[in-house]
Amino acid sequence: MGMTMTQKILAAHAGLKKVKAGQFIEADLDIVLANDITGPVAIKEFQKMGAEKVFDVNKVVLVPDHFTPNKDIKAAEQCKMLREFAVDQEIENYFEVGAMGIEHALLPEKGIVVAGDAVIGADSHTCTYGALGAFATGIGSTDMAAGMARGKAWFKVPSAIRFELVGKPVKWVSGKDVILHIIGMIGVDGALYKSMEFMGPGLKHLSMDDRLAMANMAIEAGAKNGIFMVDDKTRKYMKDHKNKNKAFKKKIRVYKPDQDADYDETYTIDLSRIRPTVAFPHLPENTRTIDEVGDVKIDQVVIGSCTNGRMEDMEVTAKILKGKKVAKNLRCIIFPGTQDIYLECVKKGYAEIFVKAGAVFSTPTCGPCLGGHMGILAAGERAVATTNRNFVGRMGHVESEIYLASPAVAAASAVMGRIFNPEDLK
Repeated sequence: MGMTMTQKILAAHAGLKKVKAGQFIEADLDIVLANDITGPVAIKEFQKMGAEKVFDVNKVVLVPDHFTPNKDIKAAEQCKMLREFAVDQEIENYFEVGAMGIEHALLPEKGIVVAGDAVIGADSHTCTYGALGAFATGIGSTDMAAGMARGKAWFKVPSAIRFELVGKPVKWVSGKDVILHIIGMIGVDGALYKSMEFMGPGLKHLSMDDRLAMANMAIEAGAKNGIFMVDDKTRKYMKDHKNKNKAFKKKIRVYKPDQDADYDETYTIDLSRIRPTVAFPHLPENTRTIDEVGDVKIDQVVIGSCTNGRMEDMEVTAKILKGKKVAKNLRCIIFPGTQDIYLECVKKGYAEIFVKAGAVFSTPTCGPCLGGHMGILAAGERAVATTNRNFVGRMGHVESEIYLASPAVAAASAVMGRIFNPEDLK
């Protein structure tokens, strides 16, 4: 049997000609990533093991994005530890407040991750970078510490599921709808410790922002990683972003699956048949199409996060909110993924549209997504969010509810005060 995309990347980084599912390997790492929550724990472990220097000052990336700007004294102390470690170790890719963004939006934008890379991050949504044709997966802070010290990590080679994409999405359907549809179909453990591999003729109809959103939520199906076949759109994206970080002259390595690659399952996904999709509380698999939602009144809308805080997400939000007002007694909070996206929103007039509509337009932060700050829900409140998780208490009180949706559905819902189909907005 041949190898999948993921298996080929892991084999190359382990110095092996071939690997198979279930095999344990030690692989070299191209990027080791942590944030202000997981980084301090990793730093303490790094010091406990007696390590003195990181393996490569260009390949360790630290981004304070979860509780920043600092929400309290504890958050400030954690960020201080991250900052001091970055200075002491002379880490090139430390992104301070003002330069930082939400980590999984920032790294692709800066050209830090490219096709063929092997990436670990002490954050479960590190799988985002699979959209670029990289192997990227979340790990714990102890593994992060070892990765910082040695530039290597142990993996059990995952088996894989193939998703053959066909057709073209209709208006208002985005990558977020596609991945919610898939998770609703296979369940939150449907790809447990497997690689979700996306390919097929329908791929050309998905933008890079669509793909980044889909790869980001592979973990919500239990996957080890999600990865997309590299095509012309991927190459153009990497070319456009390769000069954003002068510390990197990265070699792009494209890995295609063998024709006889062994996949546990193959699903054909007709993009033309997917409707705007909403995940009801309290699991991402609890999906309904917009036509099945019913009358669900809401108190808050959050648009942004590492899933949907990119430029296309801001564009569709502005398109829907232009000339309209956020519903009375509803809070709408919009978080661009990076400072560059923030600035582009200002230049294009989107920031003015958001504010005139009655929304809050905030600095990049993960805050509301994990119930950290800047958007906490009270008991009994409901939110539509473009984030990636709707677990009990995820955004605040355990008696609050989160409905996951695309930016189009979220923006339309902000105007109407209830979950609403953007197709029906006048």
